[in-house]
Amino acid sequence: MKIAIGNDHAAVKLKNEIMEYVQSMGHEVTNFGTDSTESCNYPEYGEKVGRAVAAGEYDCGILICGTGVGISIAANKVNGVRAAVCSDATTARLVKEHNNANIIAFGERIVGVELAKDIVKAYLDAEFLGGRHAVRVAMFAEIEKRNK
Repeated sequence: MKIAIGNDHAAVKLKNEIMEYVQSMGHEVTNFGTDSTESCNYPEYGEKVGRAVAAGEYDCGILICGTGVGISIAANKVNGVRAAVCSDATTARLVKEHNNANIIAFGERIVGVELAKDIVKAYLDAEFLGGRHAVRVAMFAEIEKRNK
């Protein structure tokens, strides 16, 4: 799987840990984030990953900032993105199974390294269930069309 990852200054360390972990699982990872701890603007990185995933260049994305919230809001401004903040593995599994989330986000200030790995694994191992959930996911695209 091809995975885009992005982060701001608050999440450099966790991003590097997660990149290594995802690569050890056999996935290809491209870094769209910063490698500097100098203050920067997380919307820039959320948008970069969002555009790459929405364009189909990557199968999914992982975003990390202080809380995961700001960077996911930025990504969700890109049409076709379904980014979800996950602070536990169950949520990570369910956002894939029910919402077909194509990006997950979490915060370095919120989750530790091991929990972040559990979140990523649960998300990457999950599959969209379709069925009644497909109708709802299609409704997301309809909302985007009405708000262009």
